[in-house]
Amino acid sequence: MIDFEKRKQQLEEAYKNLVALKNKKAVLGNGIFDRYEHPILTAGHAPLNWKYDFNPQTNPYLLERIGINATFNAGAIKFNNKYILVVRVEGTDRKSFFAVAESDNGIDNFTFWEEPVILPETNEPDTNVYDMRIVTHEDGWMYGLFCTERKDPSAPAHDQSMAVAQCGIVRTKDLKTWERLADLKTPSPQQRNVVLHPEFVNGKYAFYTRPQDGFIESGTGGGIGFGLSDSIENAVIEKELIVDNKNYHTVYEAKNGMGPEPIKTAHGWLFLAHGVRNTAAGLRYVLYMFMTDLHDLTKVIYKPAGYFLAPEGAERIGDVSNVVFSNGWILDEDGTVFIYYASSDTRMHVATSSLNILLDYVMNTPADELRSAATVNRILANIEKNKLSSVISG
Repeated sequence: MIDFEKRKQQLEEAYKNLVALKNKKAVLGNGIFDRYEHPILTAGHAPLNWKYDFNPQTNPYLLERIGINATFNAGAIKFNNKYILVVRVEGTDRKSFFAVAESDNGIDNFTFWEEPVILPETNEPDTNVYDMRIVTHEDGWMYGLFCTERKDPSAPAHDQSMAVAQCGIVRTKDLKTWERLADLKTPSPQQRNVVLHPEFVNGKYAFYTRPQDGFIESGTGGGIGFGLSDSIENAVIEKELIVDNKNYHTVYEAKNGMGPEPIKTAHGWLFLAHGVRNTAAGLRYVLYMFMTDLHDLTKVIYKPAGYFLAPEGAERIGDVSNVVFSNGWILDEDGTVFIYYASSDTRMHVATSSLNILLDYVMNTPADELRSAATVNRILANIEKNKLSSVISG
């Protein structure tokens, strides 16, 4: 027999040390954002009493009864002066659910609330739910928009992977009690990465969508769409306009989709999105940024070339490697921006920047001219500019 109490004490001590781990900024970066040395949430951060039965009569060997595989793709919000993440937690059974974690400073010591989110179901139960964007709307509610996945009823018996993805919607006042609304209806057969705009547009609820023909492949769909609905309780989008499309030989060649909700600035709406391209090693996910007109949300006015953030080092390794994904960021009162991103469908990280720096990056970084020669010309122009600056300063 094992020493039950000793093993329990060891588990508790290891958990306490993990949650208490302090985070420091990583080495000198690109000036646009700062990475941090440690992930902010891992599978190991899941509370022990989710996983272990601590009754020695029913679990005499103190075995892990309910396995947690990953913590990733978290929505983010500032609430009651805490930095809140609504995290996608995936069990070893491959089922994802949501759980709330909080931190006092937004960069370390994230701890999960005692219980996972109790998410009401519709008349058509969800097989899997994931990737919630949590948005405070001007109507006074906090809305969570997430992907609800169900088996494709047209799937042949030999194919157990075909699924239909749609946008589920919940709302809350306290992040504890959640009201389930009807799933979003759009003209597209599949929907993922749907985000609610934080303000009314012409008195209507505005949504950013990602129309797709299939569960994995975007097909003739794709791009970041935009649509309006008269209601949020029974949200229906009649027409989707593409705001930002896929483009050949870019980091968003295969598909692209929204990250978190856009941030309103004096210059326009600031967006963080994900782009996907195919490689010999599989799909590669990166983050990129753009800005739309303050009054015309479908008009892109700035879009830097290439990616904003891509996986580095250990971030490249995980259940789905070579991936970064973000569906949550927080703008603090002092202008600090906390960018929460997952790496390789496995763990959560934070990067920090400032609103002024992000505006400078988006508005003054050259756009993609879509040709190798144009890229070389931009570099040559930058070299000449630096030579001129050197002469003037000398």
